Amino acid sequence: MLYRSTRGKGRIVEASTAIIRGIAEDGGLYVPEEFPKITKSFEELSKMTYQELAFYIIKKYFDDFNDDELKECIDKAYDDKFENPLIAPLNYKADAYFLELYHGKTLAFKDMALSILPHLLKTAAKKIGISKEIVILTATSGDTGKAALEGFDSVDGTKIVVFYPKDGVSEIQKRQMTTQEGENTFVVGIEGNFDDAQNGVKEIFSDKAFNELLDKNNCMLSSANSINIGRLVPQVVYYVYSYVSLLKDKEIEDGEKVNVVVPTGNFGNILAAFYAKEMGVPLGRLICASNENKVLTDFINTGIYDRKREFSVTNSPSMDILISSNLERFLYEISGRDDVLINSLMEQLKEEGKYEIREDMKDKLKILYGDFANEAETLKAVKEVYETSKYVIDTHTAVAYDVYEKYKKETGDNSTFVIASTASPFKFPRSINEVLRFTDDSASDFEMVQVLSNKMDLKIPKGIEGLEEKEIRHKVTCKKDEMREVIKNFLGV
Repeated sequence: MLYRSTRGKGRIVEASTAIIRGIAEDGGLYVPEEFPKITKSFEELSKMTYQELAFYIIKKYFDDFNDDELKECIDKAYDDKFENPLIAPLNYKADAYFLELYHGKTLAFKDMALSILPHLLKTAAKKIGISKEIVILTATSGDTGKAALEGFDSVDGTKIVVFYPKDGVSEIQKRQMTTQEGENTFVVGIEGNFDDAQNGVKEIFSDKAFNELLDKNNCMLSSANSINIGRLVPQVVYYVYSYVSLLKDKEIEDGEKVNVVVPTGNFGNILAAFYAKEMGVPLGRLICASNENKVLTDFINTGIYDRKREFSVTNSPSMDILISSNLERFLYEISGRDDVLINSLMEQLKEEGKYEIREDMKDKLKILYGDFANEAETLKAVKEVYETSKYVIDTHTAVAYDVYEKYKKETGDNSTFVIASTASPFKFPRSINEVLRFTDDSASDFEMVQVLSNKMDLKIPKGIEGLEEKEIRHKVTCKKDEMREVIKNFLGV
């Protein structure tokens, strides 16, 4: 399996090189030359553990890893750091199946891929013979950062630098990152929003002079964002797993279509569902749920992507994004792999802040359904799910549930639905408290965690136990144009 850039000018490379580089030389994203197909029956797959299924799916994409190498990466990733032995259990509540993706150490779906990425990177570096120190550079809207820090903590031969919007994440998210241990970790608050952080990171990746400076100092950059194919492919696994789990439990017939609802800002999580569909999983409509930063909703409904709009800080902060990086991979596929067009569209986005796709591409957009939930609708969804099923969901999952309800009302579609539940409610207790009223508003986020646990009879996840008492180790903040200097200071170059 070989990988090429969405923008056409980068070299065609094997999986190991694509994982190490993160982003292609021309600024494009790596995509597989063709989608591998699932050749075993779904009944056979339904008998596999999560780890066995992960091996079957990931091996099809990363076939330059031998079996032992890949199995070792998977065994180290999906172990007892996940508090549920099923890794990604399905929970039937409020007439839908919630795919719980938050049982890892950082309480968010990013653990599903960032638990394995460090091991893939380390193995890939050894295979290629890279002796340079790999510097993981990533931007986060709240969850990727902590999951990446946790994954790369004390991994030999790596350093990790995470930029986050200092006023754009929840108190729990911020504390998870700023208390991170490990001498190879560095966390920086950006004076701006997630797009400022993400654009800054992308500019650094394509800054030839800066990368040459790092090279002279025996360092090289790589990414832990979902722009890295090593992040995206492991996410495909849990959509296959959800389908075969439904089949195993006799909730669906073999071949029956299942709709997937995904709350997403950067488009990576729903893109993984698209990849699963391309592999042959009978997924029906892919329902893209946005918050008030509804750039994806507007794009799906008009074919015009326009980031020139007011940025909203919402109660679902991990989706507060106006530039959805992974959409580029989807555009590449629905354009008939037209890299010249993709290059042009991305240039338009950079220069003019918007672009419009061709009419034939607009037809292919119909695989997606897009809608959004405002903050009040998000909280209403939290309340509705709790009142109907005594099930507590976080605000990002609530965005998905609200859009799921809108989709059903609009279409009358009564298929089976899987809702990607992307974070634990313990990460956003203040927002949950606004509607479930389990304690007084004056309580701290950490006090709210304790009361939420007691009143709702929910076990506090290990990942945030004692978080309030941990020492804050990362206190650096900077402006977007200071990011290079901050990195140089950390690396001592």
